[in-house]
Amino acid sequence: MKHETAGDPMSGLKWTRRTTSKIAAELHSLGIQVSDRTVAGLLRKMGFSLRVNHKKLSGSSHPNRDAQFSRIAELRESCAAKHLPVISVDTKKKELIGVFKNQGVKWDREPVLVNDHDFRSNADGLAVPYGVYDVQANRGTLFVSTSYDTPEFAVDCVENWWCIEGQLRYPDAKTLTILADGGGSNGSNCRAWKNGLQHRLCNRHGLTVTVAHYPPGTSKWNPIEHRLFSELSKNWAGRPLDSLETILKYARTTTTRTGLRVRARQMKRQYKKGIKITNAEMRALSIKKDDALPKWNYEMRPN
Repeated sequence: MKHETAGDPMSGLKWTRRTTSKIAAELHSLGIQVSDRTVAGLLRKMGFSLRVNHKKLSGSSHPNRDAQFSRIAELRESCAAKHLPVISVDTKKKELIGVFKNQGVKWDREPVLVNDHDFRSNADGLAVPYGVYDVQANRGTLFVSTSYDTPEFAVDCVENWWCIEGQLRYPDAKTLTILADGGGSNGSNCRAWKNGLQHRLCNRHGLTVTVAHYPPGTSKWNPIEHRLFSELSKNWAGRPLDSLETILKYARTTTTRTGLRVRARQMKRQYKKGIKITNAEMRALSIKKDDALPKWNYEMRPN
């Protein structure tokens, strides 16, 4: 085990990637008859412990990371002072629809039996949940599709939120601020996302839209992650998501002591992947990029 051992220099804990049965087999080859359970006990006495991987290592941070966080903080404070809408958006983890194991536990008299393998072929579909979280109102809306997670889908969800909630909650607002991750269907380099915002929000509803993207590797600071998505996961923990109605029902019943309320809607439209936006279409956008951090911040106005 000399070259199979790792350890923590601070706590003194040690661990090995070899299993107790393999260690016992090695000892057997040396003429030492011992069971794998005895090996486990001996390892504990020697200071070894069962260890799991921990997601603690982060990549190198972007040099403009702190500047962008300051920019986002300024935007949020300014909008809050003027009672203007700020929404945080993102796509939640896709979920297999069917009798599949869902992480977590719940109180019950009997365990719920689920499929022993999570094969996509056994699913009734793949749920694509896209969330819109109103930062100031502490209200979330989950839009669930069984199609593809595309920029067109993301824009559709934001426009739906504005029609059913945003313009009613902020009747005098002519601006909308969006906080989004740097990648995915609402990524900072996504042409279709920007083109959709121009036509579906700016031109159609007369809104000026300001978008601020979180730097690479910092999506966990996006408010929707810890204020909406984590609460949804807690609410349906241990419950197989056996139908689209189950997903919508659990989303609608998600609440917190701090006042979170959630609405959920099914998006029945089918979305196509790979839609290309031409250079001419991009030039037609009424977009103004931020002088200091143009990649992550831009404002779009009605044409």
